Amino acid sequence: MYKFVLTSNKSHTMARIKTEKNLSRKDVIVSKAATLFREKGYKAASMRDLAEAVGVEAASLYNHIKSKSELLHELVFSVANKFVLKLDEIESESIPSLKKMEKILRFHISEMIHHYEEVYVSDREWKHLSDPYLSNYQNQRRVYRKRLAAIIEEGIRNKEIKAIDAPTVVLIFLHAVSGIESWHRSTKKISAEELEQNMVAILIDGLKANS
Repeated sequence: MYKFVLTSNKSHTMARIKTEKNLSRKDVIVSKAATLFREKGYKAASMRDLAEAVGVEAASLYNHIKSKSELLHELVFSVANKFVLKLDEIESESIPSLKKMEKILRFHISEMIHHYEEVYVSDREWKHLSDPYLSNYQNQRRVYRKRLAAIIEEGIRNKEIKAIDAPTVVLIFLHAVSGIESWHRSTKKISAEELEQNMVAILIDGLKANS
C-alpha cells in the first residue's frame, strides 16, 4: 500500500514516506500503529517501535502526529464512528427488525475480517484513552448497545424475534464477533464467506420466533 524513497540534501540522506494516491502519510502511520498496538499492546508499544515499523526516524513521525495517544484516539474513534454511521443507515431502512440485525451482524463480521487490526485495537485498547475521550467513548459504547437492544425489542414486539433478553443477545453478538480473532490466528480455517454464513445461521436463525 505504500513504499519508501530516499531523498538527499547536502548533508545527509533520510527516509521519507511515499504513499499511494488515496493514502496520506498519516494514514500510513495510523495503519502501522494499529498493527503495532495489536501485536505489542498500546502500553508496551513505543514511538521508536512505530518509527522502525514505518521506516523513518522517530523525530519524523512528529511531523504528522503529536503523540502516541493521538494515534489511539484516531484509531478508536474512526472505527466507532464508522459503526455508528452504519447503524444509522440500517435503522432508517424499512425492513423487519430481524433483517436489520442480520445486516448489522454482517457488517460487524466484515469489518473484523477485512479491517482486523483497527477493529481489534478499538475493541481492546480503548481503556487507555484519557478523559474526556475515555468518558466519551464509554458513553458511545453504551448508547450503541442500547440501540441494538432496541431493534431486538422491536422485533420481539412484532413477533419476529423470540422472547429473549435483548441486552444478553447484544452481548452474545458482540462477543461472537470479537472471537473472530481466533479465526485470524488459526492456520487451518474456513473461508471468510463460510465464517460469515455460519455465524449468521447460528446467531440470526437462533433469534427467529417460532412460527
